[in-house]
Amino acid sequence: MIEVDLLLVHGAVVTMDAAARVFLDGAVAIHGREIVAVGPADELTTRFVARDTVDCRGCAIIPGLINAHAHVPMSLLRGLVADQQLDVWLFGYMFPVESRFVDREFVFTGTQLSCAEMIRGGTTTFVDMYYFEEEVARAADLAGMRAICGQTVMRLPTPDAASFDEGLDRARAFIEQWHGHDRIIPTIAPHAPYTCTDTIYREAMALCRRYAVPLVTHLSETEREVDESRAEREVTPIRYAKRVGAFDGKCIAAHCVHATEDDIRLLREQHVGVVPCPSSNLKLASGIAPIRRFIEANLRLGLGTDGPASNDDQDMFTEVHLAALLPKGVSGDPTAVPARDALALATSSGARAIHLDHVIGSLEPGKRADIAVVVLGRLHSAPRYHYAPDAIYSHLVYGARSADVRDVLVDGRFLLRDHALLTINEDDVLYRAQAIANRIDSFLAEREDNLLDKILAIGGVQQSEIFEVQAKALIDARQAEQVVHSLTEPGITVTKASERTQYDTYFVWDDEGRGRIRIREDHRTDPGARAEPKYTITLISPALRGEYQMAILFGRARYTAPADRTLRFYREYFQPDRVIDIEKRRRRWRILYRDADFAVNLDTLAGHGHPGPYLEIKSRTWSRKDAEHKVELIGELLARFGVPESALVRQEYVELER
Repeated sequence: MIEVDLLLVHGAVVTMDAAARVFLDGAVAIHGREIVAVGPADELTTRFVARDTVDCRGCAIIPGLINAHAHVPMSLLRGLVADQQLDVWLFGYMFPVESRFVDREFVFTGTQLSCAEMIRGGTTTFVDMYYFEEEVARAADLAGMRAICGQTVMRLPTPDAASFDEGLDRARAFIEQWHGHDRIIPTIAPHAPYTCTDTIYREAMALCRRYAVPLVTHLSETEREVDESRAEREVTPIRYAKRVGAFDGKCIAAHCVHATEDDIRLLREQHVGVVPCPSSNLKLASGIAPIRRFIEANLRLGLGTDGPASNDDQDMFTEVHLAALLPKGVSGDPTAVPARDALALATSSGARAIHLDHVIGSLEPGKRADIAVVVLGRLHSAPRYHYAPDAIYSHLVYGARSADVRDVLVDGRFLLRDHALLTINEDDVLYRAQAIANRIDSFLAEREDNLLDKILAIGGVQQSEIFEVQAKALIDARQAEQVVHSLTEPGITVTKASERTQYDTYFVWDDEGRGRIRIREDHRTDPGARAEPKYTITLISPALRGEYQMAILFGRARYTAPADRTLRFYREYFQPDRVIDIEKRRRRWRILYRDADFAVNLDTLAGHGHPGPYLEIKSRTWSRKDAEHKVELIGELLARFGVPESALVRQEYVELER
């Protein structure tokens, strides 16, 4: 007889292999980290002798489930907020709380909590996208799980990176640190087209190709996202991802709820792993992914839970259950997604979606021993029928629950045995998780006066670039004429010119840390300009100022929304300590200088003690490196315009003495 380390015997072995073999009285032989044999129990017990034999009577032996898209540290944000639009949920709650509380301790504790939950629910592999991803990797490794860990990068400041340059550097260092680990695959995760830039995606894929790891991203989650992408880029988010190189190597794309037929063809041709998250997509009202169409198109299709903040659990049995039911309800066809196909989404097909089907996803000799043992015959899953070979799939998809999982193995090692967690101290994790939640709870209770929350409630908020380079100078009429003349000289390209009158009302608070609100009425007066004025409201966060010889670098967040209510309403709504009105006549030129974009303004302040004219040169960017480069270019422009350093003004208009 052949000696092996472990025999799982007398269970219903559901292999999920290409032949869909099921052994109702089956066994699995394991040696080291690999499966060496699968088949009838009486056959394997005569061929193998094991150091450890586990009786699985009354149970199903299935491949470990694969959670193909998650944000596992967000288990600490479970139940934080519900019943909100996605943009309000993200910008009003998730991003502010994360920016304040997410650190290494948060990420490690949240991941441990999630790993404990996933292991208890039969999940052996997960794909993550979050911050401080080295802590996700560390916690997953200690828990014994298999994971693809994606370090998030976006153009916005994140809890672990002040700019996307820093985010890319952090991702590179993380991949180098963990590359080559047997169970943990480190990678980079550009968040989504609406939070990233072309450069982020291109550099991310270059990094993925260099280290042969899959890129992880969100695509076409909401209808609004698709509509805005078409308006801004003339293509869907999925077609945009192709354009910026996101599909030039292996890619795992979460959601894809609103994929078009053209998108589906593209996803198939590019071998992209597609991962709807049914529970999260329903809770956030993002829609219902066309799972049946995805299966018909033979996409690399998996399932994910998404983050616990938008799902509230990481139960893959629930996701499988919904993946079987939703297509039936939408199509009116009860055969739309059979139980076996639904289970495949979390096993064999899910492994294909995350590009690991050569290693996991089915119970076959040579594959890793990632296995879940599920108790059948409980009150909610009894009785059982055996007359049809496929009945076991119905029992698992429609009857089984995550609490029915008895044993879990990864690489042949027990992580859960007889319902007992072996690699995580459950009580300790729960205690630490609640301590962090208590701090967040106190913060939210005191947040009523937060200006961002109030402006988000108005709707339509967009965040603009986080770095602004600005030079302002008080000049005379002769110098103003020289500026206009210099704009016609070689080396400067005027891309757009306009004239306008702007009426700005600033709401200011004695506590400068709250930022300030600007309500703008913008009237274009140049020939052919729009006839109607444009009204906007902008929250300008406190700035981190960098003083340079010829310019000022501001690092700050700006949130802008349409201003469609009366000034009286806004004054009563925000209740500022002071109101400052500024009226200015502005001539503006958008220019390109050394391939960089700048706005050149000649401003005159009406009714002001120092009316000007003022020369203002400014540019915004998501990148600090780019901002510092533009500081140098502004110095060159000031020299061309003949403006000396002594003319520079270091205040913004709202800060000038009246």
